[in-house]
Amino acid sequence: MHTNKLANPGPLGLMGFGMTTVLLNLHNAGFFPLTSAIISMGIFFGGMAQIFAGLLEFKKGNTFGLTAFTSYGCFWLSLVGILLLPRMGLAEPTDATVLGVYLALWGVFTLFMFFGTLQANRALQFVFASLTVLFALLAIGNITGNHAILTLAGYEGVICGASAIYLAMAEVINEQLGRTVLPIGATTAQHPAPVTAAA
Repeated sequence: MHTNKLANPGPLGLMGFGMTTVLLNLHNAGFFPLTSAIISMGIFFGGMAQIFAGLLEFKKGNTFGLTAFTSYGCFWLSLVGILLLPRMGLAEPTDATVLGVYLALWGVFTLFMFFGTLQANRALQFVFASLTVLFALLAIGNITGNHAILTLAGYEGVICGASAIYLAMAEVINEQLGRTVLPIGATTAQHPAPVTAAA
């Protein structure tokens, strides 16, 4: 019997976001310098994988997933551009204040997206709430030049990214096994498809 059931692209986008966020924020927390591993992850997994996931959410009719994944995929690509374009002689370097404003705008966007998760599962709500806090800390830390706030943001960002990884794996494992193995919290929606996942 032919079925039209489409795969859930949410875990792909969540994992692209989560793993890249953990890696970058281990750097922000001071564990290692900014290297090609972070840049490459930002382009190919944080960037491209999330954009792919967003386009697949379009196919499923999920406006939230389309907006979130495509936007955050472009965030990672633009962040890589901020880092690489000056080194390639294609643009002036971005000073800390402008970088802070850039991050603050992403924080505002994320706060609005958080309100879109209020009828979704608790795990997704946590991802967006912690991401809003992360952008706020990074923005304040860059604008004020406070290194301690940036270090704190690194640790908070690892938690945020880890929560996205958990949600991605919960969605995959629970679907594969046909039962709840990794809980993600109650949802008020009848079916998880409208706001399954994003970030």
